[in-house]
Amino acid sequence: RLATPGLRICHHRSACGNCSVNSEQRYFTSDADYNEFLSTTSKARRPSAIRSLQPLVNLPGMISLGGGMPNAATFPFEKLTMQCRSGLELTLAGKALEEALQYSATPGLPALNAFLLGMQLKEHTPPECAGVERALTITQGSQDGLSKVFDMLLDANDALLVESPTYSGSLAYLQPKGCRLIEIETDDGGLMPDKLEATLRNWDPECGPRPKVLYTIPTGSNPTGASLSLERKKLIYEISSEFNLLILEDDPYYYLRLEGDRSQHPSFLELDTDARVIRFDSFSKILSSGMRIGFVTGPKPLIERVNLHTQASNLHPTGITQAMILGLLQHWGEEGWEKHLKSVCTFYRTQRGHFLKSAETHLTGLVEWNTPNAGMFVWMKLLGIDDTLELIQTKAVKSNVLFVPGSVFYANPRPSQYVRAAYSTASPQDMDTALERLAHLLTE
Repeated sequence: RLATPGLRICHHRSACGNCSVNSEQRYFTSDADYNEFLSTTSKARRPSAIRSLQPLVNLPGMISLGGGMPNAATFPFEKLTMQCRSGLELTLAGKALEEALQYSATPGLPALNAFLLGMQLKEHTPPECAGVERALTITQGSQDGLSKVFDMLLDANDALLVESPTYSGSLAYLQPKGCRLIEIETDDGGLMPDKLEATLRNWDPECGPRPKVLYTIPTGSNPTGASLSLERKKLIYEISSEFNLLILEDDPYYYLRLEGDRSQHPSFLELDTDARVIRFDSFSKILSSGMRIGFVTGPKPLIERVNLHTQASNLHPTGITQAMILGLLQHWGEEGWEKHLKSVCTFYRTQRGHFLKSAETHLTGLVEWNTPNAGMFVWMKLLGIDDTLELIQTKAVKSNVLFVPGSVFYANPRPSQYVRAAYSTASPQDMDTALERLAHLLTE
């Protein structure tokens, strides 16, 4: 086993006097094995009687008088055409357009769902797990998937393990739920396995039940830009297996690898021998954020619970954007998809280079930072500043430059010396001007 100093993992197959938990290795072999992870709300969800009819509507010979579907003849749209920057023109018309405009299956358009599941299985090659099938559901962006999975797994006062710092969008959803957010320290390499192991092994029962879920952003983390190495992922997975944790792998920057080949950086899903990983992907960073299409991959019993939530909320993801993406991916094929990803990564790699060059010019001696190998963020420590909140929210705004103060990325509020900068949209000249303005604020 890969070793980290100070990290002790027990692999005994029964209760062990050296461990504080029963360390028998956990495997999921049936739907019932996941019941202990479900929230009270999720356990109470039942299939929608009307939504349950949807998969049956298109069966040969079926006459539907059941669902309240509007008649497609009343829709004013006859054809939708999409012009790509490359000159490619894709058209939605006839049956494909009618399907996109009509109520559709809860997990997404069947053709797109099947396409994405096939893509996931090929990209991540998750190990086969006896008794547990993997499934995929399409969501209104990965944020929609995250919120539904948080609801599925967490009751008020439950404990959730989160990176410190972590994505503020997830915190904005989690904090009002009343669950306890247990921060795990990170460094330049992301989540620290020894800190995770120590938190779990030394858990005080008086603090309530031990956490059952870990939430992590393994690639180009928002806000730090850090990416987990394969060694760390293996250690984190082993710890999760010992303590029977589900892993929420929030990976919207997976395809924005700026150094090396992504095949050299296996995902948690690829390591998932126990069927304990729920993976979140998004098209927001690589096709369009306004399309609001993400997808969640994981054990079928849990994905079906997400679908029950969707049945009771937004019914299904938007049909038009799903159809647009399906048409584009089918036209591109694997070769076109990889060509597009290479182009996107080249763009952000160039943006990163401009940002770092300007940072070296204006901020050397005033700010410390690390070079991210994925994503679109730089996590900067402002030297001599105990808390960046006032500087960033007041003085920087008056100087016409925007950053995000580091304090908003911590589950438990505290002063922070850090700020998050994004190099995704500003021009090289504007990035240079922005960092020059920050330098003036730090020296005035």
